[in-house]
Amino acid sequence: MTSPYLEVLDHGDLLRISFDDVVRYSGRSSIGGVAHGFKVMERAFPLLGGGVPDREDITIESAFGGGGARDAFEMVTRAVTGGRFRYDPDFAPDGPPSPMGQYVFRFSHRSGASVRLTLRPGFVLDEFIDLAKRGPASPAEEERLAFLKQDMCDRLMSLPAEEVYDAVEM
Repeated sequence: MTSPYLEVLDHGDLLRISFDDVVRYSGRSSIGGVAHGFKVMERAFPLLGGGVPDREDITIESAFGGGGARDAFEMVTRAVTGGRFRYDPDFAPDGPPSPMGQYVFRFSHRSGASVRLTLRPGFVLDEFIDLAKRGPASPAEEERLAFLKQDMCDRLMSLPAEEVYDAVEM
């Protein structure tokens, strides 16, 4: 199966960054967060208008503080090093829970387009949230947590972004 990819412009050059590229950049320890970051960008970019967005024109606000998603945002948009990424756990206090905040994001474009994205129910298992929050206490729990992260990734990546994240244009 071919890895899905995202397209952004970088000083006029078209970049195609695949999910596999982002995994190579971030590693597998936060594979679920990488999948969330990828899917939320896949959902947001077409809603920002104007075709393929220039990576420097994108600003991201997030109530989710997971490192995998942040790595995905950095690799694709360079928003972290460019000062265009802001994590605020109070941004969406009523969003879908995660061990690292809430699965709510706002993507804005220099043109003024903005979209708020919220994870649909059922993608994050209560078992995962519990185990990730308290931390694995044994090798068996570490193995289970790794399985749950990969399982979430596989479920997210098997679906179109429209079936994973709801979007409201602002």
